[in-house]
Amino acid sequence: MSIWGELLVGLAIAIGLVGIVVPILPGTILILAAIAVWAFVTGGTAAWVTFGIAALLLVASGVVKYTWPGRRMKDAGIPTRSLVVGGLVGIVGFFVIPIVGLFIGFILGTYVAELPRHRSAAGAWTSTVHATKAAGLSILVELFGALLAAGVWLGAAVFV
Repeated sequence: MSIWGELLVGLAIAIGLVGIVVPILPGTILILAAIAVWAFVTGGTAAWVTFGIAALLLVASGVVKYTWPGRRMKDAGIPTRSLVVGGLVGIVGFFVIPIVGLFIGFILGTYVAELPRHRSAAGAWTSTVHATKAAGLSILVELFGALLAAGVWLGAAVFV
């Protein structure tokens, strides 16, 4: 692959990493697709092994992303309904206040959903903090896997 092609793949991976932190784009899918295109164009065993390792890292981080924070929220007693409400209000918030509205909406939606369940502002806020920490942990796990996959690709692109 030419240097310009590899720069485009690197740019797509960088955009995917941003898409994980600011969930506008499907970051993991973009990263996997970029590395797949690189492996297809580059060809050879090393390119496909690189793709396989990157895919394993992305899938493993995806599994951990959903199981580990989910278990923490379950241990904290946060129902799925509150997370769904938080997510829906977060989506609305994204369009009302671009980018930061997603986070503000998630926090506000989760808090409002937890108020009737706890019947106290302090209890609802505690649940909201747990949910926000779990959502942040989920993003960090996905980002870690994506950074590892990007590092594997970068190493292969430089040394292959």
